[in-house]
Amino acid sequence: MLALIIAIGVKAHSDTMATPVVQRTSVSLASYPADAEPVTIALISDVHVAGPDMPPSRFAEIVEQINALSPDYVMIAGDLVSEKRSATHIYTAEEVTAPLEGLSGDVFKIAVPGNHDHWFGVDGIRAGLVKAGFTVLENEAAQFGPLAVGGIDDDYTNRADLPNTLAAMGPLSGGGIILSHSPDPFPTLPENFGLMLAGHTHCGQIRYPWGGAPATMSDYGERYACGRVDENGNSVIVGAGLGTSLLPVRLFSKPEIWLITIRSPDP
Repeated sequence: MLALIIAIGVKAHSDTMATPVVQRTSVSLASYPADAEPVTIALISDVHVAGPDMPPSRFAEIVEQINALSPDYVMIAGDLVSEKRSATHIYTAEEVTAPLEGLSGDVFKIAVPGNHDHWFGVDGIRAGLVKAGFTVLENEAAQFGPLAVGGIDDDYTNRADLPNTLAAMGPLSGGGIILSHSPDPFPTLPENFGLMLAGHTHCGQIRYPWGGAPATMSDYGERYACGRVDENGNSVIVGAGLGTSLLPVRLFSKPEIWLITIRSPDP
């Protein structure tokens, strides 16, 4: 029994502190300009900067990993910060967001808030993101090159307004993407809309070795808990996040960066 406990502890530490796994996928969007070159998006979420597992120095190393991928866009699906009771150190909003200033300056940078950002103090997080060159969308939309991006505010704390966000996207052109903290608004997207990028679930954070997790923080359980799901002519990509919530432990769920190629459909 002692050997099993030690083995689980070693595995949990390894998964928690692992270099983020880069997951890759390609999405064809009918609305993407046929004459535009494909673009890549680096998606991260749930950084949860806090001690002991995600100090700003570790986040800065992950930023360098993102730079090495040379994406055209960096999108953050919420929860940069953590105020978990198990934390050994709670950082200021400025300390949390400062590593993002190391991102390459020639990429589009877009973020939406998560529930922990609101609980911690979203004004400070927003200010830090803006200082790092990000556009923060809260039930709003904007044009970024060949992509029309709508960002919805946090669904978990009942701040999401998908209809308003879709209306804001109406006058825009190009490939349609919704950035959301939680994946739960996905089933209400119009059919054949396009793509949603999300986080929040941590892919369970602590998972069973045979698959599944005790909790996903999603009303849909495992349905949108992890990875890519294609439904109703739409796709959602849900990242496992980078840090931890509640307990500073991951198990059978390593940190992730998604690198997503957006292109027009094949003729």
